[in-house]
Amino acid sequence: MARRFRGSEEVKVDAKGRVSIPAKFRRVFEGSDPEWEAGKRPQLVIVFGTRDWKYLQLFTINAINEIDEQIAKLDRGSPRRNYLEHIYHGHSEETEIDGDGRLVLPQKLRDKIGLTDGAIFISGGDNLKVWSPEAYEEEERALEARVPELEPGADPLSLLSQPIATEG
Repeated sequence: MARRFRGSEEVKVDAKGRVSIPAKFRRVFEGSDPEWEAGKRPQLVIVFGTRDWKYLQLFTINAINEIDEQIAKLDRGSPRRNYLEHIYHGHSEETEIDGDGRLVLPQKLRDKIGLTDGAIFISGGDNLKVWSPEAYEEEERALEARVPELEPGADPLSLLSQPIATEG
């Protein structure tokens, strides 16, 4: 199984939009880029999503390839495929981590999520979400409200043993 992202980090954003990718996260990007080798720059894909997204998603090459394969299995022209292609192909950019371990976030993406001088990386297994500290604080407060079956103070792992609702 490929390495996964774990943890969170708050980093500075410089005037040129550069953010340092913590070493533990760089190792995952390197290990999940089939073409990476020592001395090369690890590749990744930034997905900026629809207008209501308040974050960016940084996907490893292996993860985005898996998503692309799943999208390709959907019926061509179907609403689901069109929507997913719109987000994961049309609202994304391929990029790389530079030799100093930094990622340049273009101005249009920083503006989209309100990123100024700081950013928060939140691990999501095969991706990292990049938030402005203010937007993440709001997200953190709203997170538990999205899981109504979790009683206050309950063990979050109890959600693993509950049946998953299917589309009707």
